[in-house]
Amino acid sequence: MFKLLKNLKQYTGESLAGPVFKLIEALLELFVPLVVADIIDNGIAFSDRGYILRNCLLLAGLSLTGLLFSVIAQLFAARASSGFAANVRSALMRHIGTLSHSDMDRIGTSTLITRMSADINQVQTAVNMGLRLLLRSPFVVFGAMIMAFGIDKKCAMVFLWVIILLFIVVFSIMLVSLPLFRKIQSNLDKVTGIARENLNGARVVRAFGLEDEEKARFEGAAETLLRSQLFTGRISVLMGPVTYLLINLAAIWLIWRGALQVEGGIISQGEVVALCNYMSQVLVELVKLASLTITITKGLACANRVASVLDTENTLKNGTAKEHDENSEYAVEFDDVTFSYPGTGGASVENISFAAKKGERIGVIGATGSGKSTMVNLIPRLYDPDSGSIKIFGRSAGEYDTAYLRRLIGITPQKAVLFRGSIAENLRWGKPDATEDEMNEAVRIARAADTVEAKGGLDALIEQGGKNLSGGQRQRLCIARAVIGKPPILILDDSSSALDAATDKALREEIAALDFSPLVFIVSQRISSVKDCDRILVFDDGLLVGSGTHEHLLESCPVYEEIAGSQLETR
Repeated sequence: MFKLLKNLKQYTGESLAGPVFKLIEALLELFVPLVVADIIDNGIAFSDRGYILRNCLLLAGLSLTGLLFSVIAQLFAARASSGFAANVRSALMRHIGTLSHSDMDRIGTSTLITRMSADINQVQTAVNMGLRLLLRSPFVVFGAMIMAFGIDKKCAMVFLWVIILLFIVVFSIMLVSLPLFRKIQSNLDKVTGIARENLNGARVVRAFGLEDEEKARFEGAAETLLRSQLFTGRISVLMGPVTYLLINLAAIWLIWRGALQVEGGIISQGEVVALCNYMSQVLVELVKLASLTITITKGLACANRVASVLDTENTLKNGTAKEHDENSEYAVEFDDVTFSYPGTGGASVENISFAAKKGERIGVIGATGSGKSTMVNLIPRLYDPDSGSIKIFGRSAGEYDTAYLRRLIGITPQKAVLFRGSIAENLRWGKPDATEDEMNEAVRIARAADTVEAKGGLDALIEQGGKNLSGGQRQRLCIARAVIGKPPILILDDSSSALDAATDKALREEIAALDFSPLVFIVSQRISSVKDCDRILVFDDGLLVGSGTHEHLLESCPVYEEIAGSQLETR
């Protein structure tokens, strides 16, 4: 949590004002038992109604003033904690945006969702309660003890022993609970992950009739989470009964001892009542402190999880170059490149070497899992190769500023992703300052003009994930988004799989006629999508097994010949 507290800097005033107003309220509360004792000893004892009324008005004034200070403290604490949580979420989101795909794969999407939501909510609650009670409760506890010593030292000794014992109990339970709360959050990650998988793949689950199996898997993870919560809860709940037991035993001893002191004329009846009130204040505050301890323990566990993400260093080191040589002979060069995904046994692509010039159309074909998408994902540095080198316009890809490098490359991912918003807002991801004419031109190139017109124009709303569009419509809008910025390198990763043959052909013709002549990579499993390319790269089990034109590969590459034979009736 302490690593995250720098996000409170913007709310330093509120963070200081909240505890200060709470301490003032606590100070006023400590005077209440003395006023009550004075009413008993000097008002009730002498039947002085005027004295009693004046002191009752004083009590009312202390209560109302304390309430005012408490509300102000609550306001400052709420502003500081909510602002702190917003800053942490922003920092976490910015940091996640800098992580490489390898880092994201290693951490896990479900874990990041939990840390962005539930974990930060728990930390926010801990900060809120900490600002209100972390100083107030100990202040009241020790203040009540000091006041008690001012009344009678012998009776007040019970305060000292009770406070010592309760602090031992509280911190012992906290030390035991902290690792258990971490385990709860890890189990919550698993539940979130399974729920996310089932929500995203609901149609697949139903198609295969696996509802019962997935329900059982979810219930198993939920049961594990429940057991860990119950076990931790049973330990944490001990704090309440133990606190009440010690306080009530102390109150019984205090009343017995106070009665003896009153009988001996050492203290007055009002002072015994004051001691009991101070003991009640200690009870209330220690219960609050116990609750605060549990909340802070949970907050610390969650804060450490959030901090671990923020401490994750991006494995992709950013370069500084923000310019490229347009006259370079080759736009993209692979030299003996090998890459494997984290946690996998073997290489996804191995010893890949080729060079491509700007203006060329490069087809990339191969069976599912052969390494096609992996290869093109290495070009914009979504991943870094394990060995070998990749050059973009004659310069190593690692030397470029990452943001600049990715502006050089327009890419349509294998899974067409659109965001909630208008069509225009989605297209401007490719070029933030795109004009309406530029957007219309990109839509025309992507053969999506009919889609835009049918939806009501560029301002038409797209639902989250493009759910109100068909697969082909999503793909065409993703292509429009990629070409609108006129990048010198264009990657179409299986971006026409949902298109009919006529639309696919028309789209390829538009891409071939682009006036800015980019280097185009067309990744596909269909021969018809790549056979007219200037060159075709054939992948098989992570290896580049063929390179050449359609006619050349039919004669020289058995893998390509097999693919062609299965798709084309004639050659």
